[in-house]
Amino acid sequence: MRGHIKMSGKEVRRLEVLRQVADGVITQRQAAEKLGLCDRQVRRLLRCYERHGAAGLVSRKRGKPSNRRIHQAVKDAILGEIKARYADFGPTLAAEYLAGDGYKVSKETLRRWMIEAGLWRAVARRRGRLHPPRPRRARQGELIQIDGSLHAWFEDRGERCALIAFIDDATSRVMLARFVPVESTQASCPAGGVRQA
Repeated sequence: MRGHIKMSGKEVRRLEVLRQVADGVITQRQAAEKLGLCDRQVRRLLRCYERHGAAGLVSRKRGKPSNRRIHQAVKDAILGEIKARYADFGPTLAAEYLAGDGYKVSKETLRRWMIEAGLWRAVARRRGRLHPPRPRRARQGELIQIDGSLHAWFEDRGERCALIAFIDDATSRVMLARFVPVESTQASCPAGGVRQA
């Protein structure tokens, strides 16, 4: 019974091209162009393929820890610092403070470590709107919204003033609008009630 070999898509592509070279369908130079490699790399891959078959093209790094990984002792020291000094910090803020202490670690790596150690809980993002839209009122006059806006409405031809507008919720119609010196309760309560503009 033949064993199975796990290969990435890149490795499968290399295997197909190297088979064509071994069968004499294409040259090593054409293989190099197809794979985006130099001639020397193609020769090296071809030797591995001839000696070990398809298994010779599989990366030897697969399943081994990365050379860039942070050593366990450093990880333990960082988590110890977080427990001792930054227990109530989130990963982003903790990463910034740790950088000041001489520990350089990305916030995403720190987030993963903190979750594994039970120091941080991943928060699921909410879907949808926080405040759903309120339905408009059914009839005109049921709800009048008052809004004021302080601005230099007349540019340099006059003083800054506030525009107060009374807007009907059902129809979005401006019921009354006027300029007042300041936005205040008195300015928002016109004598005689609200009249249509």
